Amino acid sequence: MTKDMTTGSPMKNIIRFCLPLMLGNLFQQLYNMADTIIVGRFVGKIALSAVGSVGALNFLIIGSVIGLCTGFAIPIAQRFGAQDIQSLKKYVANIIYTSAVLGIVFTVGAVLFTHPLLKLLNTPEEIYQDAYDYIVIIFAGIGATMFYNLLASIVRSLGDSKTPLYFLLFSSVLNVGLDILLITVFDMGVRGASVATVISQLISGILCFIYVKRSFPILHITKETSKPDFKYIKTLLRNGLPMALQFSITALGSVMLQSCVNGLGADAIAAVTIGGKTQLMIVLPSETIGITMATYCGQNLGAKKLDRIKIGIGSGFILAAIYSVIGMCVARFLGPYISLLFISGSETSVITLAQQYINAGSYFYIILSVLFLLRNSLQGLGYSVTAMMTGVFELFARAVGGFIFVKHFGYDAACFVNPFAWIVADMFLFPAFFTVMHKLNKKFKDI
Repeated sequence: MTKDMTTGSPMKNIIRFCLPLMLGNLFQQLYNMADTIIVGRFVGKIALSAVGSVGALNFLIIGSVIGLCTGFAIPIAQRFGAQDIQSLKKYVANIIYTSAVLGIVFTVGAVLFTHPLLKLLNTPEEIYQDAYDYIVIIFAGIGATMFYNLLASIVRSLGDSKTPLYFLLFSSVLNVGLDILLITVFDMGVRGASVATVISQLISGILCFIYVKRSFPILHITKETSKPDFKYIKTLLRNGLPMALQFSITALGSVMLQSCVNGLGADAIAAVTIGGKTQLMIVLPSETIGITMATYCGQNLGAKKLDRIKIGIGSGFILAAIYSVIGMCVARFLGPYISLLFISGSETSVITLAQQYINAGSYFYIILSVLFLLRNSLQGLGYSVTAMMTGVFELFARAVGGFIFVKHFGYDAACFVNPFAWIVADMFLFPAFFTVMHKLNKKFKDI
């Protein structure tokens, strides 16, 4: 069911779109964390450290794929807002062709370079084989990841955040069941966790495709709209590649930080893994508000409603600020209990280090919320390259934090590297955003 976000109350539109998307992202996080939780509880600390040690590498490749899918959906949102259905169908067709080629490139490249990347990460010998076994299977399943996320991104661009949620719920439950089955019954260890993830994504993508084909005639390709068109492909790449690069650049900074943390030992690796996963869950509502703004701004830009864009961004700021305070309280008071999902309570040193990491980040959630909000708004407005540049600033900050601060001050410094990166990114993002709005004001005034 499509949802036109160019009419009605901006605040209500944002909240209605955001809530199902938030639930979906929550289950996406649980989906991603299931491997870590089940491996940590049933296989042990070494296996947990192995999965955690490739978290940044996973984000580097899989995050780039998801960013590409999200960027490809931006023109769909803009054409839907303009009610240009013929062009919308052409974009859908050209997304299929472009994604097929890029999916092969991503898969082959990631699998071939897994060993060099693990060496670059300074992965300890005691966890190296488990780390390789886990991540290479995830990379081999990139096609399944892209399949589901393309469908989900396109449907969300039409204002429907509920349909992807339903299939993600199914996929999450399936992933947990397969994790437990393959790890505890078939004794596949970390390989069982990655196989479960790929199978769950593939089945979810297939079911989502069947449903979309039956229920979204607006996306059906006709003979007239099915031909490859390099003008459309160029637009897709102009939106998708910067978002993929944004994830890559941001993740590359995380890879650098992970490389430094890997030198601090298994306890530190496990603590950062747990702290990072917990933090991702806590800040999820703020991230969801940001993702909502990409669709909202894209549709209203297509409808040429700049005033609604401004009002909507203001509403997003209010929601983000309120949740930042709630998130900080959750991190401070519930963080230790969330950590127990990942590891036995007997690992007190790991849990203490993880809570230190969570507490450090919680003071800066408002900074991160602004980053999510403005960056996604820029993407929805078609300024994907500008949004990508925030990742460059995050990369620089994480490189400085990892190779200078962590090297000299150890784990204490590692806890503050990400907040430092958020601050540096916002220092670029604020003036960039207001420059873009000034350009749009001038453009719409001249129309």
